[in-house]
Amino acid sequence: MNTTNLAENLLTAFPTQSIAEPARTIIRLQDVNIRYGTFHAVKDASMDIYEHKVTAFIGPSGCGKSTVLRSINRMNDLIRGATLEGKVLFNNEDLYSKDVDPVLIRRRIGMVFQKPNPFPKSIYENIAWGARVNGYKGDYDELVETSLRSAALWDEVKDKLKQNALRLSGGQQQRLCIARTIAVQPQVILMDEPASALDPIATSRIEELILELKQAYTIVIVTHNMGQASRVSDYTAFFMVDANRTGYLEEYEQTEQLFLNPVHKKTEEYISGKFG
Repeated sequence: MNTTNLAENLLTAFPTQSIAEPARTIIRLQDVNIRYGTFHAVKDASMDIYEHKVTAFIGPSGCGKSTVLRSINRMNDLIRGATLEGKVLFNNEDLYSKDVDPVLIRRRIGMVFQKPNPFPKSIYENIAWGARVNGYKGDYDELVETSLRSAALWDEVKDKLKQNALRLSGGQQQRLCIARTIAVQPQVILMDEPASALDPIATSRIEELILELKQAYTIVIVTHNMGQASRVSDYTAFFMVDANRTGYLEEYEQTEQLFLNPVHKKTEEYISGKFG
């Protein structure tokens, strides 16, 4: 299938803002290899992630995109037997150096998971608790309001802040989790398929929120939704899996370039729906 038809279908989907201006590298992966015990999950991944941009990771199931995402804030450390070779640099600091505290990393590089996971506490406490644990000394009422406004949720919950967060809809819960992440003031937000469990309306609100948040944060998102990747991301990384079930980075480019004029045949076949 020629990508011409795909181009016609997706041409209006890409972000309208220019991404031609020079961008600062905030995260750099250098020859990253990740293993779970003896299983080689990801091999030789190298890429730069740019500040105040949205980078999407796409690819078939099992290609390692979520594994790479979790390596950026050392969430894989929580998996028994997981090891990483190579370097993951954040502001030129090696995140896997022995003197680096992974807990501190996760304050600077927050994460939003596939399934909304609010605490079984009030809406207010979902925001305030993490900040309190991290030693926040400011005005908590202001922090809660600012965080909820940033997540486009304040107007919906401002009169029920004492309500249990589990009573919110799925889309509201996910935006609450985003607000909770924002409250600890990270530089980067990782999102692992944040809209996959949501209905189309809630998904649209999450996508709009992502585009707003990149003005203040760098965002990396894993998604199986090609339309979503084309709508929200500035850069897209396409991961593949080899015969040994090891994931690798096939192609990485500005999103419009990758979708409309991919360099590699496998990229074209994936985005045109020949496999998934």
